[in-house]
Amino acid sequence: MTMGRRVLISDYAWKDLEIERAILSRVDANLLVSQTGAEDELTALAPAADGILTCWKAVTARVIQAAPECVAIGRYGIGLDNIDVAEATRHGIVVTNVPSYCVEEVSDHALALLISLARKVTFYDRAIKSGVYDLQAGTPLFRVRGRILGIVGFGKIGRALFHKARGLGLKVIVFDPYVDRASLSGFEVEVVDFPGLLERSDFISIHVPLTPETRGLFNLAALRQMKPHAFLINTSRGHLIDAEALREALDKGIIAGAGLDVLPVEPPAPGDPLVGHPRTIITPHAAFDSEESLIELRETAAKQMAAVLSGTRPENIVNREVLKQANLRAIFHAPGGA
Repeated sequence: MTMGRRVLISDYAWKDLEIERAILSRVDANLLVSQTGAEDELTALAPAADGILTCWKAVTARVIQAAPECVAIGRYGIGLDNIDVAEATRHGIVVTNVPSYCVEEVSDHALALLISLARKVTFYDRAIKSGVYDLQAGTPLFRVRGRILGIVGFGKIGRALFHKARGLGLKVIVFDPYVDRASLSGFEVEVVDFPGLLERSDFISIHVPLTPETRGLFNLAALRQMKPHAFLINTSRGHLIDAEALREALDKGIIAGAGLDVLPVEPPAPGDPLVGHPRTIITPHAAFDSEESLIELRETAAKQMAAVLSGTRPENIVNREVLKQANLRAIFHAPGGA
C-alpha cells in the first residue's frame, strides 16, 4: 500500500468531512480540500492528488491532465455531467458514482412539488403573507386523483415516484427510449413516445441525466405541445429545460406552472425571472437532502475511493472499459464488487 496518499475534495454540501476523513484514513489517505472548487484552484491542487471526490464542481479535462498520480475520480451523486469521463478514461482513471443514492428523497421532493403546484399551496402562502386572503385568487383547482403523470426517464427514481403517485390515484405514462420492457413487469404504466407524453400529461416529472441528447429537451416547441393546465417538475438538471422558453411559456399561459429544484445557473443570478415568477416553485437543489441520504452518499463515495487506493475494485465503476486498458492506473489485487 502506498503511504501518505491524498484525496482532493473539490466541494461538498455538508458541514464537515469527518466521515470521509475516517474512512480514507484506514488506507492511509489524507484529505486535500479545495476552498472554491474553481478550475484554476483544482488544477493547481491536482498534481498532489491520488484521487478526486467531487459534488457539483467540474472536474474538467484541464484538471484531469494536471493530475498524473490520480487513479480514481468519484462523484458524490448519480449524474456525471460535471466530470469529463471521456478524458478520465483516456488517462486510465477509474470513475465512480453512487447510483442508488437519494432515490426516496428525490421522488418525495418531486411529489411534494406536484402537490404544491396542484393545490396552489405555495401560491396561497405567498398571498396570505403579503396580506391577500383570497380563495378565488388561486382558482380553478382540480382533483389530483385520476390525472395523468408523465415520467420522463424510468430509472430508480422514476420508479419510486411511480409507486408514490399511484397511491394518490394518478395514472402514469412513461417516456424512456432506453427502458428494458421486460423490467416493467409489475408496473402499471403505459410507455409512450415523447410527443405523446407531452400531449397527454397533466403533470410531467423529469428524471433523466444531462447528456447532449437531453440538453434543452424541454424547449419552446416541446412546451407548446403540453396542456395549458399542465405543470412541469424538474429535480434532475437545470439544463434539461430551456429557461428562456419556460419563462415565455409561463408568461403566455402555454403551461400552468413549474416546480424546479434545479436551475441552469446555481445559485441563480439576482433577478432571475424564473425565481421571481408567480407560476414557479423554486427550491435550492435540495431534493437529494436528508440526514440519512447524506450519510449513505458520503460513506459510499469514500469507501469506493478507499477501495481503489487499497487495490480492491469498487462496486460502481461507470467507465468499465478503462479496466481493459493498458494504461489503467489503478492496480486491483481483489475483485471487489464490480
